[in-house]
Amino acid sequence: MKIVYLITGSGGSFYCGNCYRDMIYLRAIRKVKGIDATAIPLYLPADETNTESGLDKHVFFGAISMYLREKVPFLRNMPAFLDKVFDSTPLLKMAATRAGTTRTEGLEDMTLSMIKGENAFPEKELQRLIKYLTKDGKPDIIHLSNALIIGLARQLKKRMNVKIVCSLLNEDDWLDEMVEPYQSKAWKMISQEAANVDAFITPSNYYKNLFISKTGVPDNHFHIIPLAVDAADLTDIKPGNQYPALGYFCRINYQNGFDKLVDAFIELKAGNSLPGLTLHVSGGYTGDDKPFIAEQIKKIKSHGLKGSVKLYSEFHGNSKQEFFSNIDIMSVPVRKYDGYGLYILEANTAGVPVVQPSTGAFPEIIGKTKGGITYSPDTISELASNLLKLFKNDKMRKQLGESGRENVTKELSLNKMSTGLSEVYNDVISK
Repeated sequence: MKIVYLITGSGGSFYCGNCYRDMIYLRAIRKVKGIDATAIPLYLPADETNTESGLDKHVFFGAISMYLREKVPFLRNMPAFLDKVFDSTPLLKMAATRAGTTRTEGLEDMTLSMIKGENAFPEKELQRLIKYLTKDGKPDIIHLSNALIIGLARQLKKRMNVKIVCSLLNEDDWLDEMVEPYQSKAWKMISQEAANVDAFITPSNYYKNLFISKTGVPDNHFHIIPLAVDAADLTDIKPGNQYPALGYFCRINYQNGFDKLVDAFIELKAGNSLPGLTLHVSGGYTGDDKPFIAEQIKKIKSHGLKGSVKLYSEFHGNSKQEFFSNIDIMSVPVRKYDGYGLYILEANTAGVPVVQPSTGAFPEIIGKTKGGITYSPDTISELASNLLKLFKNDKMRKQLGESGRENVTKELSLNKMSTGLSEVYNDVISK
């Protein structure tokens, strides 16, 4: 069976859970005998740390040329040489770090076009993609990264007569920030285009139910396959001598609640109940996040805590291992409800328990891993209180860390996820 993943790259400047999920899918399914799988990036290059076997280096529908076609009328039929210039890897990577690439403002019409698919994807670029997809034989299944590119399903089915599978996770992060009437239009269009998808895959009941409530897509179109992580680089993590140390591992921005954790950290330091408490921060950021991060650094300095905070310049490889070996508890107190939270699995794999708000899919995921606690209401004082409780209870903290490591390794393994994926693919092909 031949499978091609069409993934939307992030440029690699920040920890992108959806991007990581796509690479985990690729890594897992390539372990299944009889399956040949590759991944092709759309819009922006994939994270360089994921240049593994099966990931193509070509980028189709480059973000810069797509944006220019939408915003500059006379460039809608730009010559091929300009496409090559704008979609060169250096320019795309530069674009990925700039402000505005991860927010909806000014991109509402372009988002609707991509969902509908009829005008957003230039015919010559679509033909180039199809030619590339079929150069070594037509794939049996094309797996789309998310519902924001669901318009491709109609185009590829019509031209290639191929089965389409679509991943779903956190599309609401983008769509629910769109002003009306764009937001309602977007969800309605996704509902209409869903007819061109043979199966949807999502990692949690929470997100399945949310997506159904937004689109009305029938329940029997969905397959829930809990995500896993590749435990190879985190299972041998040995705790450092940093106790007590608090960690944050995600894109450093407002929506992910970094300022909430900073405020809770300041509250704990002010109470002097945890002498020597340090805060470790990793996950990267975009140009949009810089003013927000500057505010948090200013706040930390104003309380005389600069020396108690460590910001990691990288969020993968040895830097990620160093980060997890140096923390005792992790928390990412997101504002926007998360449909999963791979960072929870990463922390648990390293034996680190988590403290998360009781929102979105967190109760569901932590219920599986048994590697942390949730709190409600979602306030700074409640976050600080639960962090303090776990820091003060050595037995509970160690037990949660060990349970998390054991359950992620056994119950949320790559092998289990690859089995789930292959069952969906076989079911789609059989129909």
